[in-house]
Parts: sequence; structure tokens; C-alpha cells
Amino acid sequence: MTDAMTAEPATREPFLSASVVYDNASHGGTIAAARAFTADFLAAAPSVRREPVADERVELAQLVVSELVTNAVRHTVGPCRLLLELRQDTLDISVFDRAAAAPVPRGHDPRRIGQHGVEIVVAVCESLSVEPQPDGKRVRACLSLLPEYAGAATPADRRPH
Repeated sequence: MTDAMTAEPATREPFLSASVVYDNASHGGTIAAARAFTADFLAAAPSVRREPVADERVELAQLVVSELVTNAVRHTVGPCRLLLELRQDTLDISVFDRAAAAPVPRGHDPRRIGQHGVEIVVAVCESLSVEPQPDGKRVRACLSLLPEYAGAATPADRRPH
């Protein structure tokens, strides 16, 4: 009998990835374009996964993209970049912008109109992190593509790091 140890990388390479830069994000249409880009990207998933992504997961991915891109458009100056990385059972959604400040979750307040974006992302994703970059930040959300695990993490697990 032989013992073998196999080291696996901490972060596996994505099966599929794509990005788009929105130069004139403040001119409108950016959020709709980002949602369409996400739907098109996930429509290609069966080429690298065992099965298509469920419609409800596509809709949640579009919602997360909408919220993250909206934050970048409203609260930063300059272009933003959307990066989608498909893994076996998860989608990493990253938005890069030029502001160093991290988005701040405001907590639940049913009387507040708007400003629920980070709260929504935290509620539907398995994780949310903010990573400093040389020219701004990367906001990364990890969304499960498995409907039975949607929202399985506890609220403490999903707070921005």
C-alpha cells in the first residue's frame, strides 16, 4: 500500500471567464448592458459544466451584477470593469472601480428607500469581499449555482471582509 498526498490549489482556475469594461458608465445603459452580459455568459455554461445554470440562479446573478455595477457607477469616477468567473458550482462576480473606499452595508431598514445594494448582495451570496487594488478596489461576490445551497451561509459568513 502506498500513501500519496496531493496538494490542491486554494483557488481553482475558472472553467470560463469573461470581462467587460464600461468606460462611460455615467451615460446610462450600463446596468442593463451588464445584466445582459451576465445572462449571455451564463448561457455558455453548458459548454463547460454538466448542466445549464437554472433560470433563478441566472436572475440572482443579474441582480448581484446590477447592485455591484450600480454602486461603481454611482459612487466612483471613471470606468468600471465587470469580471465573471465560472467555477463548477459557483460564479465569482467581481467589479473593479477607481475608488479605494469599500461599500458599507447599512443594515436592514424597511423605511429606507434605496441604498439596499450591499444588503441584497450579502443576503443572496455565499461571500462578499473587498480587495484593494493599485488603482482602486475589487468587490467580489461568490454566488452558488446550486439552488439547494442558496443562502446557506450564515449572515456573519456573508459580511464584507
